[in-house]
Amino acid sequence: MISLINQTADYIRTKVADIPQTAIILGTGLGALVDHIEDKQYIPYTEIPNFPVSTVEGHSGNLIFGKLGEKRVMAMQGRFHFYEGYDMKQVTFPVRVMKALGVKTLFVSNAAGGMNPDFEIGDIMIINDHINLFPEHPLRGKNYNELGDRFPDMSEPYSHRLIAEAKTIAKEKGIRVMEGVYVGTQGPTFETPAEYRYFHRIGGDAVGMSTVPEVIVARHGNMEVFAVSVITDLGVEGIVEKVSHEEVQKAAQKAQPRMMEIMRELVNRFKE
Repeated sequence: MISLINQTADYIRTKVADIPQTAIILGTGLGALVDHIEDKQYIPYTEIPNFPVSTVEGHSGNLIFGKLGEKRVMAMQGRFHFYEGYDMKQVTFPVRVMKALGVKTLFVSNAAGGMNPDFEIGDIMIINDHINLFPEHPLRGKNYNELGDRFPDMSEPYSHRLIAEAKTIAKEKGIRVMEGVYVGTQGPTFETPAEYRYFHRIGGDAVGMSTVPEVIVARHGNMEVFAVSVITDLGVEGIVEKVSHEEVQKAAQKAQPRMMEIMRELVNRFKE
């Protein structure tokens, strides 16, 4: 595993002269952030040794380097999901490569179903904690001490200082943001009414099919993490309606400008 990570990192170094310390996983709701990255350099996943290739509609497959405002960033345009058939080592491999390249801070976005009765479709939820319900743990198996501790601390999976700064930015810009716990599940089915009730009762505010594995691996590597969900459908008791991937994408696109404004400002404002 170490040799594969290093091989991939070495390849990227031959293509990119100045490797940033900030990385962004452009999940649902942040795709258009690419348009705001200047001096872009694209590396297709298909050209990167050992990288999987995204198979989900709406998820491109490029590693992008450039400037977002005044900050140099690395952006994943398209992520990998456990439900696509990849194992957890493949899903989280890009985060391992980021760490090997010297990335210190990771920003993540996703689409999620809201269970909190205070939420509305189109809300932006800052993730302050998560519940891992994936059937496979990304750290299962042999631990490599150069990647992180065998038993990593998870008392602060999402950076308190970045959460506070994001809330300040949202207030300054008059953008409604919620805050809550994200439940990570395998997918690919959307939740049943009973599952929505269960996830809410165990402490979840939103549920989705990504993010948790990447965050665990990022924290294993001692990276600072900030993550947001766009609430694209509701699973509040008595309000569960049919949902499709297309409807999720439409709801995310409507929320995208607000999420993008917060993320762009946060990336430029925080001190590494």
